[in-house]
Formats: sequence, structure tokens, C-alpha cells
Amino acid sequence: MKFLFYFCAFFISINTQAQYTDYVGAGHSTGVTATASSQQSKVDWTETASPEHTIDGQGLDARLLETSRFLAQATFGTDLNYIKNVSEGTFEAWIDNQFTLPTTTQSMGDLTTSIFEDAKTLYYDNGGTPGTYFGPQDFHFMYAWWEMNTNNEDLLRQRVALALSEIFSFSDELEKERWGEGSGYFYDVLLNDAFGNFETLLMDVTRQPMMGRYLTYYNNPKSDLANNQFPDENYAREVMQLFTIGLYKLNNDGSYQLDGSGNRIPTYDNDAIGEFAKVFTGFGAGAGLYGVPASFGLDFSTVNKQTPMAMYDAYHEAGEKYLLDGYVIPAGQTGMQDVTDAIHLLFTHQNTAPFIALRLIQRLVKSNPSPQYINAVANAFNNTNGVRGDMKAVIKAILLHPEARSCSWTTNPNQGKLREPMIRYFNLLRQIPLNNPSGKHWNDGSDFQSYTYQAPLSALSIFNFYYPDFSPNGPIADAGMLAPEFQIHDSFTSIGYLNTFDAYIYLQNPLYGDQSHFGLADATFDFTQLKYYARDPETLLNYLDKLFTNGQLSNDTRTIIKDAMANFVGSDDATLLKKSKIALWLLLISPDYAIIK
Repeated sequence: MKFLFYFCAFFISINTQAQYTDYVGAGHSTGVTATASSQQSKVDWTETASPEHTIDGQGLDARLLETSRFLAQATFGTDLNYIKNVSEGTFEAWIDNQFTLPTTTQSMGDLTTSIFEDAKTLYYDNGGTPGTYFGPQDFHFMYAWWEMNTNNEDLLRQRVALALSEIFSFSDELEKERWGEGSGYFYDVLLNDAFGNFETLLMDVTRQPMMGRYLTYYNNPKSDLANNQFPDENYAREVMQLFTIGLYKLNNDGSYQLDGSGNRIPTYDNDAIGEFAKVFTGFGAGAGLYGVPASFGLDFSTVNKQTPMAMYDAYHEAGEKYLLDGYVIPAGQTGMQDVTDAIHLLFTHQNTAPFIALRLIQRLVKSNPSPQYINAVANAFNNTNGVRGDMKAVIKAILLHPEARSCSWTTNPNQGKLREPMIRYFNLLRQIPLNNPSGKHWNDGSDFQSYTYQAPLSALSIFNFYYPDFSPNGPIADAGMLAPEFQIHDSFTSIGYLNTFDAYIYLQNPLYGDQSHFGLADATFDFTQLKYYARDPETLLNYLDKLFTNGQLSNDTRTIIKDAMANFVGSDDATLLKKSKIALWLLLISPDYAIIK
């Protein structure tokens, strides 16, 4: 908390033998005395603070704001006490501690199923017609996602898992009312492998039944020339284009390799797609449901969505496969040997490190990393202590790099990114206290998704919510820069975002949706803390700046918000509530918050 003081006298006695190159407030307080005419704020606070903190460094917010910015990149949002606790240590130590934490609860798939069962019971107990509640559906997965991500400690794992979900872009939109537990089990792969090895992650994604269904290589048989039937090429194409190596050969710093005519060099051609398609034949159910045995050709409704797909060699394309850059899978191998070789080839390809480095940097830190930044992260991927694909090393390289941490980069025009709408939504519901009498965080997020096109695992395309190389027309494109999130920032979503936050904050609409059919009271915001700070506009804005804008709330925006607060005169509870609401809403729709730098 920042308190305002009026100093009548400010006396400093310094040992003149000491020579420091830092500044007052940076911590060298020995032999320094500070006095003030008053040790209380100009408003009627119950707290007091000592003026010595302006000298010993504890009275400055720089470290808190630096920590707030770090956590904005590494989490879905934290409260001020958490920011303060992290600020007392190093960021690397926090990351190392996060690496030790398991996922918060049971698997996301199991949690989705158990929430469905609880919801069904509540629905029937509260007058629902028996036999009319079905699932688990997509919204049960969303209930589970919010239940897992509301009071959890595994903040970094969850943030990285969401980033990975936008690279390995499985979507539940095509099967929106079916197999919510399958979405949960797919998400489990991302959670479990977020801190593991990228090769393991790639293999686990490949064998996940929901991905097999989504990209149509579940029950994908070998060629049948008599019936003009050939292996499905869907996954073969996307595992290269979107998950590992991209369309064109890259240097380690993410720049394109060029041929003698200055043209980009393709990483693969249609022949390679056809050969990879042969590799991904023969996958079928790993386990059945309801006592039905697993088999190739089993209807997906009776497939266990948690168990990895099995290889059925009788349906796998035999023979050599001519893949990339002269690599040939030999004849005579089992289907899983072929898959293992193909996955390893993609994992060790020179493009994979810079390709994944760029995409993870874009999701966590900035849209336009320098070649040096990409190169550093790619190097961490290529070899950290003799290991290739160590995700922990990659995450550290991203979050601790000077372009992510140095404050000097905040003034660079290439720095920063547009916060995704769903990240802004997560921030709001995690960083402002809630009144939630039921204790259940069953948020389907449907209202927000309908206005912004975003919710976990809900991209409308395998290419994600937006293309990673999207650049909006105008100054950004003219400068040759990328801004992927702007692809879903249009007149509809921008107004929808404003109106949705207005409804949540001003009207105090139910945050989790109307759950009266479950007999649950709706969750709303608790403005008690904000009203307390609202007695002084500057104090409230400093508090919100630490939570949301990470020290980058501009003077212009401060003035706009303070002028708006000044329209409400008085210090009664109702007036303080109005001041709190207008300040929060205006900050959350400001460019200072929309762009994280």
C-alpha cells in the first residue's frame, strides 16, 4: 500500500566517507535519518507508516511493480499479498519452486466428470426433470477449468498449459455438446508435460484420442489401392506446419533461410505429407468404455478418452517411408516404431527449437521478440546440460531473458503484446475478491466467449484463435511487426469486451452465469477493499496499477480516471462504491492495461 506524506522537514545525515552509486531509497539507510511532521496520511487511514521507509527502500514500489509485471507474464493473475511475497525473493527461485508443484487437484478429465455428477445431482434435487441432464459437456470442462484455476498454487504450470493449448490447438468447438471429459483429458497432457520434455509432449499429444478424433487420424487405415483409399493426411500436415517445424526453413534466431534467389526454402512438400500420413495409420482405441473391448474401428462414443490410442499393426501402412531431408524409415518396423522415428525426426529438426521458441514467447511475453531473444530460447531448447527439449529450461529462458525483465525494454516500440481477452477476463476474476456463497467456481464463461471468441480449448480453427504471424493493417504492418491477438480485436469483440466488463462491474451481473437451476447463489465482486482505497483516488490507482497495469499506468489515464471519480462527491459507502467501480472499469478498458509491455 502506498501512503502519501507531507514532509515539513527532511533531514539527512550521511557518513561522508561512504561512496554509493545508487540512489536514495535503494537501501543504504545506515547513518541516515528521516523525520516528518506527520506520520499519517492526509485522509483518515487507520494505518500509520514510518518515514524511514522512504530511505531504506521499503517505501518504494519499483520492486513490487517489477514483480507484478513478471507475474502478469507467468500467471493468470495474483493478489497484492502474493506479489509482495514473490518480490522478496528472486524470480528464478519462484520459477524453481513452481517446477516442484504438482497440478492442484485430480486430473482435469476426472474433475470434469466428477463436477458433472455433482451438477446432475443438484439439478435433479432442485426440480430438474429426471433423465434430462446430460454430459459431461463442454461447459462441464469449463467448470473444471475454473475450479482448478481459482485458488490453486501451480500458477506457472497452468499458464504454460494454456499457452501450449494455443500451439497444439485442439478445439472442442466442433463437438461442442459431447465429451467434455475428453477435453479435460487432452488438457491433462498439456498440464502433465508442461515441465517435461518436448519430445514426450509431442508423442503424448499425437496419441491423445481427442486429437486423433479432431485431426481425423483415429481409425486411419493403411492404403487400399483396389478401393482408391489412401491414408488421411490431416495430422501429417498439421504436426509439421503448426506443431513443430513450420512451412519454411529457419535459422536458430527465427529468421528465414533463403536460397540463391533470395526466396524462402520450404521445409517439406506434398510428397513428405503423404509419407508422414503413412506413419500415422493404424491408430485406434486404447481402451473401451461400458465393458466394450478396445479395437480398431471402435465408435468414438465408446472410447476411453483418457487412455492413449493404441497401434493396430494390421491396419498400419507397412514399408519404407521417405520423410524429410533424405531421412527414410526402414521397412519391417512396427507401427509404433515408425511413429517414434517420425516424432524424433521432427523433434530434432533444426526448425523446431526456433519455431517453438517464437510461439511460446508470443504467448507469454511479446509479439515481436528480437532475433537474439529467439536465439537464446532456441539454444535452451537445443541443449541445456546435455538435454534437448527441456521445457523447464525453455520456460526459464523465456521469462528471465532481458527482453522480458529489463525495464528499459518497456519504451521500445517493438516491446509488448495485446493481452488476449480471456487473459484479461482471468485477471479480473482472480485479482478482485469475490462473494461466492456456494464455494463452487462453476464458471462456463459462455457470455464472455460469445463476445470475444475466446475460452480455453475453444478456438474455431486448428490455426488457433489467431495466426501467429498476423499483422493488422496500418502502423503495425507498416513497421513490419506482428500482433497476433489483434486478429480477434474488431468492432464486435472490442465493444463486447467493454459491455461485458460493464455488466460484471456496474450491474454486478452473475460472474459464473445463472446457476439457480443448481440451487447455487451467484458469484459477484466484493468491492470492500476497493472502497477502502477509494477514499483517496491516488491510493486506489496505485493499488490497481500494481494489480493490473504493472506500473505502466500513464499520467493521462490517471487524470481521466481521477476526473471521473471526482464526479461522485462524498465518502459514504454508496459513493465509495461508485468511485471504485468507475476506476476499475476505466482502468480495465484502458490501453495501459490492454497492452502489456
